[in-house]
Amino acid sequence: MGRAYQNRKESMAKTAAAKTKVYSKYGREIYMCAKSGGIDPQANLTLRGLIDRAKKDQVPSHVIEKAIDKAKGGGGEDYSPARYEGYGPGNCMVIVDCLTDNPNRTFGDVRLAFTKTKCKIGTPGAVAHMFDHCAIFAFTGQDEEAVLEALMEADVDVTDIENEDGRITVFTPNTEYAKAKQALEAAFEGIEFDVDEIQFLPKTTTPVEGDDVAMFEKFLDMLNELDDVQNVYHNAEVSD
Repeated sequence: MGRAYQNRKESMAKTAAAKTKVYSKYGREIYMCAKSGGIDPQANLTLRGLIDRAKKDQVPSHVIEKAIDKAKGGGGEDYSPARYEGYGPGNCMVIVDCLTDNPNRTFGDVRLAFTKTKCKIGTPGAVAHMFDHCAIFAFTGQDEEAVLEALMEADVDVTDIENEDGRITVFTPNTEYAKAKQALEAAFEGIEFDVDEIQFLPKTTTPVEGDDVAMFEKFLDMLNELDDVQNVYHNAEVSD
């Protein structure tokens, strides 16, 4: 069993309204990434990865183009990142990443999701030390030795490499994202990533059972319905 990470496709929107929310979240993230790192995806690898993920999640091209055009113009909203930490149902650990133009509103909305599900929002750093902030790349392949060699030659700090059922997964510190992606693309022509993301991976898991399961699902739903919430990371191991 490899390191558990959250595949965005598992939480893909099922309804038109939910899809619109997914598009909005991607649009906001692409806008901020292009505004801070440049609008050229070839020069801004984080932006390129975001665009690739958006396309895989079936975000229409006009949504992507509109976000980049807005960044090109230099105007528009001024979002800033906000991160909240705490304990969810069953005492699992939770990190909520947001992009907001009104931190007071966002904090109030996120705190309400915690309190309405009998959870506890904590102070910055309350649970983050129990997660690894990782860049993750997964792709079809068999030879993890060749992958490791390519990354080592490029002086990439590799946390872990897994090879399972013809799929290689590379984990590096989040700060190595661009260098690792460049090394893999240079070494393996035509490589296609199934996963190309930066995430918080839990070092341990907490079982969520019984009545806490329904409360946990309600908690996640409340957070994901908030426009300012981009991602929710947790260490819950939910019983079926």
